Amino acid sequence: MSGNDNCREAPDTACLTPEGIARASEGITEHKAAKPSYRALLMAVNAGAFIALAFMFYTTALADGHGKLIGGLCFSLGLILCVIMGGELFTSTTLTLVARCAGRITWRQLLKNWAVVYCGNLIGGLLIVLLMMTSRQYDAFGGSWGRIILDTALHKISHMRPGEPYMTGFLEAMSMGIFCNIMVCAAVWMSFAGRTLTDKMLIMILPVGMFVASGFEHSIANMFMIPAGICVENLAGPEFWQSSGLSPEKYSALTTGAFVLNNLIPVTLGNIIGGGLMIGVYNWYVNLRASAAGGH
Repeated sequence: MSGNDNCREAPDTACLTPEGIARASEGITEHKAAKPSYRALLMAVNAGAFIALAFMFYTTALADGHGKLIGGLCFSLGLILCVIMGGELFTSTTLTLVARCAGRITWRQLLKNWAVVYCGNLIGGLLIVLLMMTSRQYDAFGGSWGRIILDTALHKISHMRPGEPYMTGFLEAMSMGIFCNIMVCAAVWMSFAGRTLTDKMLIMILPVGMFVASGFEHSIANMFMIPAGICVENLAGPEFWQSSGLSPEKYSALTTGAFVLNNLIPVTLGNIIGGGLMIGVYNWYVNLRASAAGGH
């Protein structure tokens, strides 16, 4: 019996049941973790670029006068591109914890895959930052586009507030990362159930729109947004500051150190907990192991 036959719980025209999704997740996540590193890296660069482009779509929506809800729905394009075009995105790659718990891969395979995908996503995001700067996209809408980038980036490194213990802000950022990847991995998990392109696309829109509109923290999206803010703050010409009415001094806190310590580390840990554990391992256990132990 093939892996596909094994996870069928309904006719080919119907979506998989929760048990069928859990069975399918074992094979899907094993395949993700077992990819040759060079291929995983190339696919991760794609995914990092897709998410960065989706954040540009979000920024354009806001600059054009639309709210965060519309911006969040626009951002869902990034995850749709990753799933349909086969990009390797770290936040959804945390689901390979399912393959580890099922005994299909080793810890070494899992951690190596995570490291390769994380680095590839960073490369993809930074490539889009480079293109954004060379095209001077930040000047769009009279400088409003760049202002949104700067304000969003500054907000994302501001979880650690003056006078509060560092760990208070750390836990805040980590919790926002947990919320985010609950929604991202719920979207990907549900996409495993889809039998058609339309199924997979539609099921991902609202969960992604919800996390973006709510301001939750996505480590890979932040690999574009915060470096983009840092670059605009340091490299934008005087015409940008004049047209936008902003002062670069307002954004002096945008540094690489603040990006890594105040955002990237806690958010990445939160993404692992929210996606890998709370969606992947939990739903796999509930629908396969717990039901088997109960005799169902």
